[in-house]
Amino acid sequence: MSFYSAGVEYGIHCLIFLVGDRGESREASVRDLAELQGVPVDYLAKIFTKLAKSALVVATEGVRGGFKLARPADEISLLDIVNAIDGQKKIFDCKEIRGRCALFEGAAPDWALEGHCSVHAAMLTAQKRMEEALAQQTILDLARKVGRKSPTDFPAQVDQWISQRREKKVSTQASSDRNIPLCDISN
Repeated sequence: MSFYSAGVEYGIHCLIFLVGDRGESREASVRDLAELQGVPVDYLAKIFTKLAKSALVVATEGVRGGFKLARPADEISLLDIVNAIDGQKKIFDCKEIRGRCALFEGAAPDWALEGHCSVHAAMLTAQKRMEEALAQQTILDLARKVGRKSPTDFPAQVDQWISQRREKKVSTQASSDRNIPLCDISN
């Protein structure tokens, strides 16, 4: 069982695709991003609602509309994305079992309960370090790692793939607009 939801993975991957090859924001629809990556469009739409509410993406208007980054990619950390999608999560919930030892026969001595629980303190330290690591990584960092790993023409292929879908939407909309009567004078 994973700590973070699949939505976090989907959201991070989508935002990587919204980073253009020079770090600028690229625009794409949720449907196109879902199709590009083979993820469920309805689930992805819910994720983008959360990302928009957290001001990580903004919706764009019109037939070609979709989403783009709300701020520069180097200002959006992985922690921002995680918190937007899954909320702030505690990795550990201390149940204070340190006072339940059978040897205490129901009356834990002061020394056993004194100060913070050592296990809880260790888990808080682990969570703090994990969140610091996520806060230090930006979506631009990940997009650059993907860019170094992929062929040099991959960003252009992504742009072309998204552009073709946007143009198809525009031409489909224009065709349907031509078939709608402007007024009905038959009455």
